[in-house]
Amino acid sequence: MEKHTEEIKLSVLGQSLAVGIVAGLIVLSYRLVLGYAGTWLKAILAYAKESPIRMAGWFVTLLIMATIVGRLLKYEPMISGSGIPQLEGEMEDKMEQTWWKVLPAKYIGGFLSLLAGLSLGREGPSIQLGAMTGKGLVRVLKRGKEDEKVMLTCGASAGLSAAFHAPLAGVMFALEEVHKKFSVIVLISAMIASISADYIASCIIGGAPVFQFEVGNALPYEYYWMLILLGAILGVLGAFYSWTTMKVKALFAKPRCLNETTRLFIPFMIAGVLGFTRPELLGSGHELIEALTGKELLLGAAAAILAAKFLFSIISFGSGAPGGIFFPLLVLGAFIGGVFALACVQYLGLDPGYVNNFVVLAMAGYFTAIVRAPMTGLILIFEMTGSVSQMLSLAVVALAAYIVATWLKSKPIYDSLLESQLSTMEKGMKKSA
Repeated sequence: MEKHTEEIKLSVLGQSLAVGIVAGLIVLSYRLVLGYAGTWLKAILAYAKESPIRMAGWFVTLLIMATIVGRLLKYEPMISGSGIPQLEGEMEDKMEQTWWKVLPAKYIGGFLSLLAGLSLGREGPSIQLGAMTGKGLVRVLKRGKEDEKVMLTCGASAGLSAAFHAPLAGVMFALEEVHKKFSVIVLISAMIASISADYIASCIIGGAPVFQFEVGNALPYEYYWMLILLGAILGVLGAFYSWTTMKVKALFAKPRCLNETTRLFIPFMIAGVLGFTRPELLGSGHELIEALTGKELLLGAAAAILAAKFLFSIISFGSGAPGGIFFPLLVLGAFIGGVFALACVQYLGLDPGYVNNFVVLAMAGYFTAIVRAPMTGLILIFEMTGSVSQMLSLAVVALAAYIVATWLKSKPIYDSLLESQLSTMEKGMKKSA
C-alpha cells in the first residue's frame, strides 16, 4: 500500500514538472507578446498623430479589434476578465472550463486588449493559461479528478511565476487563493511547477526583478504611525475599489443594447481618445511607476493620474475584456502610497528619501485589502522589488489594510466576481429553459 502511494506521488511530481515547463513556455511567450503589443502601440500612435485620417483609421481599427475580442468572448465566455474567478469556480466544482478553447481565445483576446491600450494586467490571464495547461495535460494523460485539481493549482503557480518572476508568490497564491487547502503533495508539486517555470523565464529574459528602482533603507520607527494611517486609508480605498468594480460590471450588464461585443466598444474608444491625449494612462502602467519612483511627479500630478488611472482601469475590467487586475492594482496602490508620502513630505515633515518606501508598502497594502491574500501580497512585492529591508513595515501596512477592509465588510474581490459570474450563468440557464 505504501509503495502504491509513493508511486502516485512520484507520478504527480512528474506531471507538475511537465506542467511547469509547458506552462512556463506558454506564459513566457504571452509575456513577450504583450511586451511587443506595448511597443507597437506607441509606434502606431506616433504614426497616427501625423494626420486626422490616420487617427480616424486607428479608431476604426480599435472597433475591429473590439469586435474580434467580442467574438472570442461569445465563442468562449470563460475568457472574460482575469480568469481567476473561473479557476476558483472550477476548483469548487461550480464551473467547467474547456481547456483547448480557453487557451487560444484567452491568448489572442488578452493580446488584442493590451494592443488597444486597455488598462489591464497580464497576471490573471497568465494564471488561467497556466491552469488550463495543467488541465490539458491531465486530460491528455487521462488522469483522475484529484490529479486534475492538483495540476490546475500547479499551472496557476507556474503562470504567476513566469509572469512576474515571482516563484514564491506563485506558490503562495496557488495555495492561498486557488487551492485553499494545504497538503504536502500540493505544496511540493506547486513549488516544482513554479520554480521550473521561473527557471525557463529567467533563462530567456533574465532574472531581474520586475520593478527596478531604489527603495533605500528601512523606514525609521518614528514614522510607523504613518504606516498605520496609510494601512487604514488603503483598507478604505480597497473596499471602495471592490464596490466600484462590481457596480461598473453591473452597469455594463444592465442595458439590453450591450452584448459581448458592443460593451467592449466603450473602453476601446476611450483608449483611442487617451492614446492621443494622455497616452501614459494606457496599458498596465509600468512606466507610470517608474515616473513616480523617479521623482518626476509632484503631488497634484500624481493625484490626477491616480484618479484617471482608477477610472480607466475600472471601465476596462468592468467591460469583461480579457485581462487581469493584479498589475493595475499594484499601480494604483503605488500611486496611493506616492500621493500619501508626498503629502507627508509637504505637510508632516517626512524625509523625501522615504517616498519610494511608501510606494512599495502601499502596493502590498492595497493588494491585501482587495484580494485578501496578505502572504501572497508580501511575498509578491518582495520578489518584484528585490528588497528584503521592508518586511516589517510591509506587514504593518498589510495588516492594517486587511483589518479595515474586513471591518468594512468588503468581500475579497475574486469571491465577489465568482458569485457574480455564477449568478449570471444561473440566469442564462433559466432563460434558455
